[in-house]
Amino acid sequence: MTTLGHAELRSILTFTVSLARAAGDSHSGRLPGHSKNSVDLVTEYDVAVENLVMSEIKKAIGEESYSSGTRPELTDEPTFCTELRNFVHGVPFACISLGLIYQKRPVLGVIYNPFLQHLYTGIENQGSFLTCGTGSPVKLPLANPKPLPSLSKALIAVDPTFLRLAGDPNDGVPGGRMSHSLRSLGSGALNIAAVARGSFDMFWPWDVCAGIVIAQEAGGVVTGSHAVLASAAADPSVDPFKVTPEILTGRKYLIIRKIPDTPQETGREAQLRIAKEFYETVEDCDPK
Repeated sequence: MTTLGHAELRSILTFTVSLARAAGDSHSGRLPGHSKNSVDLVTEYDVAVENLVMSEIKKAIGEESYSSGTRPELTDEPTFCTELRNFVHGVPFACISLGLIYQKRPVLGVIYNPFLQHLYTGIENQGSFLTCGTGSPVKLPLANPKPLPSLSKALIAVDPTFLRLAGDPNDGVPGGRMSHSLRSLGSGALNIAAVARGSFDMFWPWDVCAGIVIAQEAGGVVTGSHAVLASAAADPSVDPFKVTPEILTGRKYLIIRKIPDTPQETGREAQLRIAKEFYETVEDCDPK
């Protein structure tokens, strides 16, 4: 079995960054395209970039394959996981997202926005960073995290294609909760990067492999669906923030930024409290 240590992962990161930059910069100014369906927009350049990436990676799982019903089995061998967000509308929030799975868990992530030249990178147990243009990498999160006392204070990133919006219970929305606001950058990977940097408090996403590593290395946590929290509540030995193969391939995720310890609770306790509060007001979905 292939063994990946610190030096090997650094070497793979160098390769992956070069590949992401080459793929993104090759068509950051090219926007025309066509629609695969009403919600899944694909351009000829998306296809060209995917072909470029796949030709350079010996073994890859495309996260978009899960939306078409394909379920490649994870193994203990190193496996690249790709997510190529569309460029069709010319909104400068599109990216190349490349993650590496090793021993059935994400261990390396690269997210590159060629329009803004923002490069997010992360390696398990080695931290995550943002590089802007030709500048030096800056460790994530970008600022000291603030406490998050309740969901009502949270800036939540969402994928609106599968969401029952929270509401104000005082105005008659059953099970509703107030949040500070809802946002979406239009790219799941960039939404996760925004959680890692501290711009968003949490994200209810898909397209997660690279972003999981970057968010975790910035002090964030990742959990799965309602069922994961229910299992953790019933069995204290279950870690609700351990990304198992079932969570990784289950396409139901909640990512919460780093929260500092306070005299009242640890940061991890606060993250778990927020996760429970969030799932009390949303319903599980089955992404197609």
